[in-house]
Amino acid sequence: MRNFVWSLSLLFAGMSVSIAQTKGIEKGTYLSTNKGEKIKLNLLDDNKYELVFYTGDYEIKGDSLVFSKKAKSENRFDLSFKNDKKAKKVKIKFLNPSYYSFYIGTQKGSEAIQYQRVSDIKTKVDPNWTSTDLDFEIDKTDFLYLVYEDYDGKSDVSKYALPKDVSEVTIDYHLELLGNMNIAGFYDRKTNELKVSEPTGKDPLVFVNERDVQPVKAPQVVPLENQTIKNWTYPGKSSYYDSYGTAVDSTQNSLIDSVAVDTPLYTSTEDYSYKFKFKIENNLKSALAATKEAKTKFLVGIVDSKNATAKENFDAFIKDQESQTGYNMYDKYNAQYDVYNYYMAGADDKKWLKNNKITNDPSIFILNGNGDVLAVAKSDLTSKQYQFSYYGDFYRKLLRADAFLAIDKTLKNKKASDADLISAFNKAALLEASYDYDSDYTLDDPSEFVISKTALDKKEVTQTWKKLIEAHQKDKKPDMTLVETIIREIKNQGFTKQLFNEDKILNDTDFLAIDYLLKHSDEIESNRATFNSNAPEIHNIGNPVSEVSNALQTNLYASQDGVTGDMNKEKINSVYKKIIESGKGNFDAYRNYFYYLAQLEDNDGSNRTYLKEFNTYFDNTLAGPSPIEKLDAIFEGLDSSSSYSYDGWNSFKLYHSDICNNAAWTVVQKPQNSNFIKDAIKWSEYSLVISKNNPYYLDTLAQLYYKDGQKDKAVATQTLAVKYLNDTVEEQTANDIKEVLSKMQNGTY
Repeated sequence: MRNFVWSLSLLFAGMSVSIAQTKGIEKGTYLSTNKGEKIKLNLLDDNKYELVFYTGDYEIKGDSLVFSKKAKSENRFDLSFKNDKKAKKVKIKFLNPSYYSFYIGTQKGSEAIQYQRVSDIKTKVDPNWTSTDLDFEIDKTDFLYLVYEDYDGKSDVSKYALPKDVSEVTIDYHLELLGNMNIAGFYDRKTNELKVSEPTGKDPLVFVNERDVQPVKAPQVVPLENQTIKNWTYPGKSSYYDSYGTAVDSTQNSLIDSVAVDTPLYTSTEDYSYKFKFKIENNLKSALAATKEAKTKFLVGIVDSKNATAKENFDAFIKDQESQTGYNMYDKYNAQYDVYNYYMAGADDKKWLKNNKITNDPSIFILNGNGDVLAVAKSDLTSKQYQFSYYGDFYRKLLRADAFLAIDKTLKNKKASDADLISAFNKAALLEASYDYDSDYTLDDPSEFVISKTALDKKEVTQTWKKLIEAHQKDKKPDMTLVETIIREIKNQGFTKQLFNEDKILNDTDFLAIDYLLKHSDEIESNRATFNSNAPEIHNIGNPVSEVSNALQTNLYASQDGVTGDMNKEKINSVYKKIIESGKGNFDAYRNYFYYLAQLEDNDGSNRTYLKEFNTYFDNTLAGPSPIEKLDAIFEGLDSSSSYSYDGWNSFKLYHSDICNNAAWTVVQKPQNSNFIKDAIKWSEYSLVISKNNPYYLDTLAQLYYKDGQKDKAVATQTLAVKYLNDTVEEQTANDIKEVLSKMQNGTY
């Protein structure tokens, strides 16, 4: 059958507990309801209480006290689904995500995962945060990733498969208040103290036996008064963040200047950030030249000639931006966060401003390195400071406007070189994919910046791309920028998607582009690491064979989702054959190939083509002694871009047991596949070697035995299938398995 910390210092800090005196409260032990946590509250006699955070087993080894670790909850997130076959989108409802570092990702097939911070989504769909919950929509997808990022840098990543007809997903998160305990104890015989600490041994908690506790001595000196003050501060007090989450410079207290100390009394946020400085040019020509040289930056120009404090405001703004940018970079320069240059326009720029229709004073204008105006706002700089962050959506809108403009200008320029065309297409292809709520993506917001719009002729863009691909068929070595652009385009992530918001079925030009990748696959593989690390640009080319097979998989999904166009099955088969016959058929290529073939039927209604290809792979790759060792060797050779490098060994092993069972089940289901019964028995037996006692796999194998005439063996195997049924098997499926056993036993199967 087809198988469908808290730290110790925080933990033990002073605390108070208050429970209303109601009739329902009794003495005794109360347990917390937090998922994965069993915090105990003991209400004792004499109005005493105990709040017990950690409980579990311990072992004494000499003078060492060993604590057992608390089992970590495997499922941090609770998901529930609503299904509607007519739904074209999937609604996501995230319950109260406000205070935690959550990320959400989507993945179609084995494509790259597209992640975004949940708080960023919240800010877009609900700018004023009027609701505690978050509602938004995404495109149909195969997998959903949910991530909780802890303060110590550890992240819980959960991957979920979405049903084909899912229309709504509700997400709830169970916060484990206490992390996985990692402490040990040591008994100090000299002092009769039990010292408990984390592995570092620093700042241990010291315990003495209750019978040896000495009375607490009253302090000899007492304060005149005690106060609790909210938001206590003093002039120059350092703070990690201001109210907007921006790093703040700290000024040392004068007390420190007069006292010799070996260790600073505090550490400013600035101590942990790169000392970043902008280079501010004194004329527009130099400012543009510096921006063009940087490649990934825009120039922010300010017009504010009527304001007597304009220069002072500009300098203060630059200082704040330098602080924030340096904080993002942490301890060394990172061009990823350095995305703007700044320039204050003066009297010499009046003619240029007039020619470019920038007539308001004050105003802000955004230019690319070529001096093209991308956005204008009738505003001074200080009121728009929040826009100029790498994390903001404004930068991505500028990238989009710049890409549209680059394509348009290059197509209209008869003197444009081949390199110019590749660069323009690449700029558009590398734009980030939008989430569904952003599908009606507008390039302007009248209340803030007016961003330039450029209309493009789709036919002209398509024809130019075709000529470009044809012109490079005789290349002796690959153009890596063209390679990257091709990969994005054939995976429905490239310029067609970004410029026209369309998915498409692979066309003749795409298959010609795929030939280019396969022809140069060895050189691409050799050069891609260097290309990917070509800062300040950001590139992410994977193994070319894997990228092609993933694109074919994406093409299959697109056809299933109703994208206009017919799959060219002959060319798809030809590409897979070419990969396999070249000896470059890695795991991802085979996986996608089998998934593709499994969706197709031969003319007689059988799956003969699929089963034949799978049998060849099984005999050449999986069959033989030591199946686990063989799988381990394949797993060790996976490309780092493979999804199973991320999913891990257990998922990789389960995939192979599943695919063998599913191929065998195809033989059980269709009489037309009866010629493969002997082979299917091999596959099915293999699935049970990899994943023992699986009732689904046992059911498949038993029915194959019966069809092969091995009836006693079939009954024995089906009996095992019934034996190993458990709560994870759906009731209807369990009844079907039991019914098959009855039919085998009474001869009516």
